[in-house]
Amino acid sequence: MSEKAGIGGAASHAPDSPHAWMRLAAAVLTSTIGGVGMWSFIVALPAAQTEFAVDRAAASLPFTLAMFGFAVGGVLMGWLSDRFGIIMPVIAGAVSLALGYIGSGYAPTLWLFAAAHILIGFGSSATLGPLMSDMSHWFVQRRGLAVTICSSGNYVAGTIWPPVVQHFIASDGLRATQIGIGIFCVVSMVPIALLMLRARAPLAHATSASWTPAGPPAALGVSPAVLQVLLCVAGVACCVAMAMPQVHLVAYCSDLGYGPAHGADMLAAMMGFGIISRVMSGVIADRIGGLATLLISSALQGLALFLYLLFNGLTSLYVISALFGLFQGGLIPMYAVVVREYFSPREVGTRVGLVLMATLAGMAFGGWVSGWIFDLTGSYRIAFVNGLLWNFLNLAIVAWLMLRRERLRLAAV
Repeated sequence: MSEKAGIGGAASHAPDSPHAWMRLAAAVLTSTIGGVGMWSFIVALPAAQTEFAVDRAAASLPFTLAMFGFAVGGVLMGWLSDRFGIIMPVIAGAVSLALGYIGSGYAPTLWLFAAAHILIGFGSSATLGPLMSDMSHWFVQRRGLAVTICSSGNYVAGTIWPPVVQHFIASDGLRATQIGIGIFCVVSMVPIALLMLRARAPLAHATSASWTPAGPPAALGVSPAVLQVLLCVAGVACCVAMAMPQVHLVAYCSDLGYGPAHGADMLAAMMGFGIISRVMSGVIADRIGGLATLLISSALQGLALFLYLLFNGLTSLYVISALFGLFQGGLIPMYAVVVREYFSPREVGTRVGLVLMATLAGMAFGGWVSGWIFDLTGSYRIAFVNGLLWNFLNLAIVAWLMLRRERLRLAAV
């Protein structure tokens, strides 16, 4: 590797080097800041519903469009990362976040407010999938741990931003809060990218061993295209399930009479425990593989969703929300780990972007359909049941892949 950037040259930029760990810290910070695009509107939903005088389903539209922007952006940003390095997607993401948040702050109608959230989601996408893909090239011995630590920045964002956004909405209003977030994103993310993320990933090392011990898709008895499709369908399913509590928890608490502040605190607790889950899942994945870890996380997410059906007291909801975060936090980064295990390293950014596009499509649809079910039934109970059914689909796909792998392994012995 002849390219130099930042402090030191090629030798200091090898996988598992001190530079790799410093880069990981910068990636987590970047993901924490840019991750606001996924979480701010969840807290702002009741304020937006009041601001524009619309029903719950219509008020959920900005979140749906933000997830659409995130989904499309994840693929494009991943492609850019594969070809030009991570700095270009991160800077483009910062600018997009600024334009989206500031534009939404001045939007006179719900439709323009919602349209601005496409830019918000697009910008935020640069701080999840592309950063995870980039980190997968910088680590070999602790790749699963590094990828999940990197992805935890998104959950740190979900822990920090909801109460901050709720505070400023209450004190300064929805519009001023949106504008302030946009300005903060661009003035903080661009310097971090220029100072810490300029070096290109050490792909020379990655291509010297094109496949990790898990092997190519043939190890699962499927083609690369089929595996990509199955991972995308699984991603949609798990995130339709995930969206019910994540997107509607603040509104759910308001409906139960607990107020949005309790809902924001529960969401922060969910994300906080999700950080623990993400790091733990990385440690587990380094020992048993990404698919097995994904299966465990899916089963536990289903259990937590079922608990929401049984209890709705204030204390119970705090406990269940924490458990939900602890159980499901490892799901999203495991898709990146599985892609890194079964596909060529030079395709990781694009393929992770495709899977994350599917997960975000699931979040978008899940957020909207839960609001639609609420408007139809006047309750979130059926929405939780809907989430459980989608979670079962995810569990079935991952279990099927695991069974095929084991059959092929035993047949080869």
